[in-house]
Amino acid sequence: MPARWRLPLLALGFVSLVLALAGGLARLTPSLPAPPGALALHGALMVSAFLGTVISLERAVALERLWGYAGPLTAGLGGVAIVSGQSVAGFMLLVVAATLFAIASLVILRRQPSLETATLLAGAAAWLAGNAALAAGGQPLGWWIAFFVLTIGAERLELSRYLKRSAFSRIAFIALALALLVSPLERSLRLQGALLVLIAAWLLRYDLARITVRQSRLPRFVAVCLLAGYLWLAVGGLAFLVQGQTDAALHAVFVGFVFSMIFGHAPVILPAVLGVRFPYHPVLYLPLALLHATLALRVAVSIPVGAWGNAAAIAVFVVTAAALVLRRKGS
Repeated sequence: MPARWRLPLLALGFVSLVLALAGGLARLTPSLPAPPGALALHGALMVSAFLGTVISLERAVALERLWGYAGPLTAGLGGVAIVSGQSVAGFMLLVVAATLFAIASLVILRRQPSLETATLLAGAAAWLAGNAALAAGGQPLGWWIAFFVLTIGAERLELSRYLKRSAFSRIAFIALALALLVSPLERSLRLQGALLVLIAAWLLRYDLARITVRQSRLPRFVAVCLLAGYLWLAVGGLAFLVQGQTDAALHAVFVGFVFSMIFGHAPVILPAVLGVRFPYHPVLYLPLALLHATLALRVAVSIPVGAWGNAAAIAVFVVTAAALVLRRKGS
């Protein structure tokens, strides 16, 4: 598929991002208008309709098969259906999207058998299980957490594959990944929290970012995003372990970890997905600093103030990224 045809799929995902942010803020600011679906299903819109669209679009590009793009399309349409009040249809579309994503991941594993691609498939299976739980009226949270951690862990393994690692480090990663994959079956977020702390420690110890942070420009920016995200993953894991499901625990993982990964990988993913150059500029540190500062405020001081700051950081990053890309195209 030509790169320009992928833009509408990405835009469809961003519709869910905007509505998910509106729904999340409306929960904390009752005077703010938001569609009922966005208010009640903020998590599903953010996790599966937006992030699911973006991640499955990246996987479709790697697959290089036209049918693979049905995954991001159905994920994006699932978000539209949810906001339109057709939640059952939306949930089913999200299940279809995750099924296609899992099949694409299996095809990639068969092409390139490795620990990295096997972990990607495990993450896809977790997303499918989470979306199926959502459609069945169950609890998808543990599965969604596993989806993100396994997917990001696999991508970091692939990008760091030339680093020499001991047999112990590989065995430890495999054990942690398997434990995380099955942990939602135990219905214990405290158990999963302990695993998140251990995985964050593994990533901080073995990820390439600990080396590239000593470089300059884009490699350093990406590394700072990653290392900060791993710290928030550890904070979220500790919060789940000690407190259970709280706003601090949820958003340490889904904002501090996941969105820090998005900020860091966007300069790499956008060129691959859309065929555009994403030039580095120090201004990228502004939304990154705002994201982490307001998340710390949310966790320690004020949930509503921090939440508005989180939304502002995401909006500033999107605008900044678009401006850098458009300026590059115009020059």
